[in-house]
Amino acid sequence: MLKLRRGVVVGVDPLEVEVAGERRKAWADVAAVGEAQVGDDVVVNVEAADLALGSGGFDVVHINLTRGLEGSGPEGTHVMKLNYTSLQRPVAPVEPELEAEGEVEAIPAMPVLVIHLHGQLAPSLWAAMAAREDARIGFIQTPGGALPGGLSRDLGDLRARGLLAGHVTAGPCHGGEFEAISVAGGIDAAARRLGWDACIAGPGPGILGSSSRLGHGAMVVLDTAHAAMALGLPTLVGPRLSSTDERRRHRGLSHHSRTVLELLLAPVRVPVPEIETEGWPLLGPDAPEGGSGDAALADLIEVTKGKHDLTVRPVDLAGYGASGLPARTMGREINEDPLFFAAALAAGSALADAI
Repeated sequence: MLKLRRGVVVGVDPLEVEVAGERRKAWADVAAVGEAQVGDDVVVNVEAADLALGSGGFDVVHINLTRGLEGSGPEGTHVMKLNYTSLQRPVAPVEPELEAEGEVEAIPAMPVLVIHLHGQLAPSLWAAMAAREDARIGFIQTPGGALPGGLSRDLGDLRARGLLAGHVTAGPCHGGEFEAISVAGGIDAAARRLGWDACIAGPGPGILGSSSRLGHGAMVVLDTAHAAMALGLPTLVGPRLSSTDERRRHRGLSHHSRTVLELLLAPVRVPVPEIETEGWPLLGPDAPEGGSGDAALADLIEVTKGKHDLTVRPVDLAGYGASGLPARTMGREINEDPLFFAAALAAGSALADAI
C-alpha cells in the first residue's frame, strides 16, 4: 500500500507539512493538486523522505483536502496519462495527426542530443545557444527520472532567460507545456509541429537507479537514441563523465554511458571536451594506483572505436561558471567536478554544429 499520511501545511516557500508533530519538507505538483496554503489539510506520500532518498527526499502531496476536491479536467480530450492509476489525467497530445490516410509529412532533419542526467541540460543548452543565438532548441522530458514536468527549477530558469524554446513531457511524464504520448511522437512533433531547430532529450530530475548494469533510468537513453535514429535524425549522445564521483562505477566514463554505447544498434555522435588528459582524472578513495586521465579517455576510445563517431569539442568552463545557471551536480560544484560540466558543454557545442 502507498505510505500516505495526513498532515497540515505549515509553510509554503518552501512547502512544509507537519505530520504527526514533525515538520517535514514537501512538494506539490500544482498542475495536479493545486496551490497549497498554510493551514491546508493535506495527504502526503512520505515514503521517499522516510527512506532518506537524496534529491527526492521529501514528502509529496497526494491530495489537498481543503481546496483540492473541486478540480475540473480539460474538456474535449480523451488521451490519459498515468492511466488506470488514481492520478490519471487527460491530455491533448502534441503528436501531429496524419494529413491524410497513409500520408506522413517529411520530418525536417532536426538534430537530437540525448542526455543521461537532468543536470546535463543547462550546460548543454547554454553551450548550444552560445554558438547559435538564433536557434530554437527545446527539451523533451523522457522517463528515467521524475515524471512531473513542474519539478525542475532548471527548466523554469532556462525558459525565463529565453534559452529554451519549449518543454515536452513524453510517455508517462506529464505537466510540460506540451504532452506527447511517446518519446518518438514528441521528437516528431518537435520537428514537424513545434518548429524547433534542435532538441535535447533526457530524464527529469532524480534519476532512478541501482548498481546493476541495466537497472537504471539512464537506459532510456538507449530507447530515445533509437527513436531519433529510426526517424532519420542526426543523433548525438552526451556521455556521463566525472572527475570525482565517489562511486567508482561513475568515475571517468560512467558505467551508464558505457552500457548504452555498447548496446546501441547504430552509430551516434559522441562529443567529448577538448582538454588535456590531466583534466580527465580518476580521483577519490577507490581510484586505482596510478589512475590517470589517460584511462578515462581510453575507456571512451575503446567503447566507441569502430562503432561511434567520437568528436572533440572546445568548452568554456569559466563562461558557464559565470552564467548563473546551475553549476552543481550530486552535491559537487563545478570546480570540484569540472569534467561533468565540460562533457555537457561539449555536447551542446556539437549540437549547435549539427543544426
